[in-house]
Amino acid sequence: MKTIVQAPGRSPRFWIPAIVLIVAFLLPHVVLAQGEDYLLGPGDKVRVTVFGEPYLSGEFIVSAGGSIAMPLIQPIEVNNRTVVEAQQLVEQALRAGFVGEPKVSVEILEYRPFFVIGEVKSPGSYPYVADMTVLHAVAIAGGFTPRAAKSKIAIQRDGKELGSVQNNTRVMPDDVITVKERFF
Repeated sequence: MKTIVQAPGRSPRFWIPAIVLIVAFLLPHVVLAQGEDYLLGPGDKVRVTVFGEPYLSGEFIVSAGGSIAMPLIQPIEVNNRTVVEAQQLVEQALRAGFVGEPKVSVEILEYRPFFVIGEVKSPGSYPYVADMTVLHAVAIAGGFTPRAAKSKIAIQRDGKELGSVQNNTRVMPDDVITVKERFF
């Protein structure tokens, strides 16, 4: 009978949680880097950092009207603007107010959700992740039910239904994805 000797070091039970923690820590930073062309909208949460002015920095939620309200300046309209455009608008507002040459950073902390309804195991609202596809969204919603028509998926975006929707169609925040029922 042979005895199996484990090599010195950590067991697999140690490495699996360690890898999960590393991925969980790095994922938000990857998402932020990928969302450079993302347009801000109501419900997004952003962090505005004004270097050298900590009392002006903070986390802000884009209001239903599409603006963020920062201390000591008028609300700034950021709806349908990129992060870079929002950063420039904040710098302009601060420059016009009382900060000579502000250095500002804007980053997205939380995206608006997307919605999945119909023949998925867990329909509902889910946090958006940059570069998400329909197949990713369905997987997040628990996968297809046995009655799902996997080739009959619709996306409603900005009040209009998109034409041809495939599994690799890109999902955006506020999208409503409908997985239709198949008939036997």
